[in-house]
Amino acid sequence: MALEIDLRGKRALVTGASSGVGAGVAQVLARAGCRVAGTGRVGADDPRAAEFLEALRAEGGEGVYLSGDLADPAVPARLVGDAVAALGGLDLVVSNAGGNCFFGASEATEDEWQDCMDLNLASHWRLAKAARPHLEEADPGVFIAMGSNHAYQTIPGCFPYNVAKTALDGLVRALAIEWGPSVRVVGVAPGFIDTPGNQAWFDSFPDPAAERERTAARHPVGRIGMPEEVGNLCAFLASPLSGFITGNTLLMDGGRSALMQDS
Repeated sequence: MALEIDLRGKRALVTGASSGVGAGVAQVLARAGCRVAGTGRVGADDPRAAEFLEALRAEGGEGVYLSGDLADPAVPARLVGDAVAALGGLDLVVSNAGGNCFFGASEATEDEWQDCMDLNLASHWRLAKAARPHLEEADPGVFIAMGSNHAYQTIPGCFPYNVAKTALDGLVRALAIEWGPSVRVVGVAPGFIDTPGNQAWFDSFPDPAAERERTAARHPVGRIGMPEEVGNLCAFLASPLSGFITGNTLLMDGGRSALMQDS
C-alpha cells in the first residue's frame, strides 16, 4: 500500500528513472502530486522513455524524460538546467543514478575504479552542486542520495562499488552540515530490491527461482523489497513530516543486516 503523502505543487528531479528503483520512486512521487523530470541513459526515443511517461500519467501525474549519462562530469548540470526549464524550478532531487561495478580489490584497474567512482559517488556531488541554488529557493529543498546496504555490510568481490557507497554516506553528512537549513540532505540505502538488475543476478544461478526463494528467506520480513517501497520512503523524506531528518542515511533492507549468519 502506498504511503499517503501530499506533495502537490512540488517539482522533482529523479535520476536513473528509466527502470528499477528510479522508476518506482518517480511513480510514487507522481501519485503524491509531484511533477517529475526523470532521467536515464537511454535516449528519448527508447521505449523505456515512453513507458516512464506513461507510468506517470497512470498515476495521475505529469512530467518529462531527459537523457544523459551522469558519469560524464558535464551532464549533471545540463540535466538540472533542463529540469528547471521544464518544471519551472526544483523542490526535490532524488539522485538515484548508479550501477553495479564489481571487481576484486586487487583485480580492479585504475579505469574501472574511476568509472565506478564517477557514476556512484561523484555524480551525486555534481548533481547536488548544480541543484543547490534551485533547492535553496524551495521551502526547504530536499536532496536525497540513493546509497546501498553495501555501505554497511558487504560481500567479497563487491569492490569498489561498496567503497563508493560508503563514501556517499559521508557526502550526505557533509552537504547537510554545509547547506542547512535551506536544504535538507538525506540518504536512502536500500537492500535487495526486486529490479531487472537483481533478476539478472538470480538468472546467473542454475535454478533462478530457487535462488530467489533462498534470498527471500534470508530476510526477516520473508521477502525482498519493491521499488515502490523505496519511493514511499523518498516521498516521506520529501514531505514536511520529515522536517527534522537531515544528515543521515536510512537503511531499508528488510532486516537482512540484523541477521548475524545464514542458516
